[in-house]
Amino acid sequence: MAAEHPEAAKQLSVVAENVGLHLQELSRDTEEYVLAEIPELRGDATLIKIMQATIAENSATLLHVFENEIPLDEIEGPAAAREYARRLAQRGIPISTLIRAHRLGHWRFLQWCLDELNRQDADVDLATATTRRMLQVAFGYNDRVTEHVVVVYQQERDHWLLSQTAARAAHVRDILTEKDVDLNWAEPALGYRLRQNHLGLVVWLPTLTDGGEGLARLHRITNEIAQKLDCPARPLFVPRDAILSWAWLPLGSHGDVPWKQVSDVVERCDPSVRVCAGRVGYGIEGFRSTHRQAARAQELAAAASPVPQFTSFSHVGPIALMATNVGDMRAWVWGVLGPLAVDDENSARLRETVQIFLGTGCSYTATASAQILHKNTVQYRIRKAEEILGYSVQRGHIDLEVALLAVEYLGSTLLRTSPA
Repeated sequence: MAAEHPEAAKQLSVVAENVGLHLQELSRDTEEYVLAEIPELRGDATLIKIMQATIAENSATLLHVFENEIPLDEIEGPAAAREYARRLAQRGIPISTLIRAHRLGHWRFLQWCLDELNRQDADVDLATATTRRMLQVAFGYNDRVTEHVVVVYQQERDHWLLSQTAARAAHVRDILTEKDVDLNWAEPALGYRLRQNHLGLVVWLPTLTDGGEGLARLHRITNEIAQKLDCPARPLFVPRDAILSWAWLPLGSHGDVPWKQVSDVVERCDPSVRVCAGRVGYGIEGFRSTHRQAARAQELAAAASPVPQFTSFSHVGPIALMATNVGDMRAWVWGVLGPLAVDDENSARLRETVQIFLGTGCSYTATASAQILHKNTVQYRIRKAEEILGYSVQRGHIDLEVALLAVEYLGSTLLRTSPA
């Protein structure tokens, strides 16, 4: 890298001094720019006031750094910036919004500084060197401050969620244990309307995570699902511990759930988070039943190998209800599938074909289309499976379908490692 121009630091100091004369105007312009670009930050007078202080403090501090060549490792994030991060965390505003606000504010600040440098009419070499120095220091500062406020946000988010847990969890327990509940009292206490359709979720992480950000991640994915389902209000989110939470999504009068879209959100949002869902239920009884179903689905998912990212009770209801004793279920599956209950590639291929064949009403053509196979290949696989099972796949139809569904979700947990 070329040596720095000897006058670059002095030129940057002049720029900072001149921009500082218009600090109030710069701060107001940056605030308007950020609010125009991020609509979710509008409308809360308290938040806007703290954002104004954050912008003013960040701008003044960075101008001070420019003017006096202060090393960045001596700089702490402004108090207003830390408080703004805490307030956003308490209101459930995504951390991505906080980071974007800092990034946009940083960009607007640099525009003012670059415009001022242009007005100085320095020669090309000096202007280039000053710009390079300005960007290096400014991006270093922004990176340092953003790192600080992200930590503050994550800590506050987990603290806030946990601090709300005791009272909210007590109210939820009263409802779930079917005590007499006065809805006119319970709804304001929960901050959630019970007289509507609900979708219950159990959101969890299979293992403890470093950094204490687990609850924030669980809350984030819950909000992502709620957004995909166009929920008319915020979900009810009840942490149970650092890696498991219960949630209810308010669906209003809607009862249909696009399960594929929900599954896509889970897979895209955070690959380490697991989500289990009940069926949609209405009112206080539906609030209870959808939660019980989500909890059953979670028990099933936790026993599976590998653990699925998303499990819907609508798809695994019969298996979830049977899975109170995995050992008994394994023995039953072995009895139904016989030698086909082996954890190897050939058996898996035959089980998949049989399952699709039964699901299509025993249509060779539809099965071939679903698996992108020739019809003769499907016929061969069905005959081969029947030879291994020792009976026609259309006999004992229900038991066979349930056993195959159980293996689909629990995987090797229910299978033999080798033929009996």
